[in-house]
Amino acid sequence: MNTTVINPPELYDPAANGYSHVVVATGGNRVAYIAGQGGEDADGNLAADFEAQVAQAYANLNAALQAAGASTQQVTKITTYVVGYKQSMLAAMARQLQAAFGGMLPAQTLVPVPRLALDGMLFEVDAIAVLD
Repeated sequence: MNTTVINPPELYDPAANGYSHVVVATGGNRVAYIAGQGGEDADGNLAADFEAQVAQAYANLNAALQAAGASTQQVTKITTYVVGYKQSMLAAMARQLQAAFGGMLPAQTLVPVPRLALDGMLFEVDAIAVLD
């Protein structure tokens, strides 16, 4: 599978915020849809602060991708859900996304929400990955 990232010059450069505007995938013949992953550990315990939940959510996403035989480099699109979103949270989210994904930043949509499935849950991410 090959991916091409496109950030049209007519749009602002989104890299500092941890995503790309367009990702085109070719050559893959299977698609994995990863359900929303939150900031809970294997025992269901949530980290206390926002950035720790984001880091754990991306670790959980990575585990789900590995189970499907994929890596973050095959993720073409993510959707993130943030409770009580403020623009000041964007830096922490971009840091953790860049740590998880490296140079291949997927297309992303951020959705502010009033709450998520678990009490105290502040962040959730789902993904679409194109597999070889």
